[in-house]
Amino acid sequence: MEILVPVDGSDCSFRALGFGAEMAGRYDGSLDVVHFAESESESTDAVVDRAERVLDAQGVDTEPEVNTDVEVEFRLSDGVGGDILDLVEARGYDHVVMGHHGAGTLERALLGSAAEKVLHAERVPVTVIP
Repeated sequence: MEILVPVDGSDCSFRALGFGAEMAGRYDGSLDVVHFAESESESTDAVVDRAERVLDAQGVDTEPEVNTDVEVEFRLSDGVGGDILDLVEARGYDHVVMGHHGAGTLERALLGSAAEKVLHAERVPVTVIP
């Protein structure tokens, strides 16, 4: 089983990473971690460092990836969801584990949700962690 865990720096995305790492270990799967950003910066370094600490604690030997193939300065969640789906299709992941912020109705209407976009696309099984 090949599992993708996108992380955005939020606590829920790192809870999802812990769950994904445990799932990969339990099912003898592989785990890829990706963070989408316009460019690498101190912020992306902080996300990668935190992801590495979670992976080390779980005993998972993989390197988090920063995907900078995005061109928009302000990235709506819906766009990130599309990027995740593109990555799933390109690399053939079997499962996605994602955090969800639990945004209110108004916030979801304005910004969308990457997790909801991936979940509703029904292209791959998705586990959503609050």
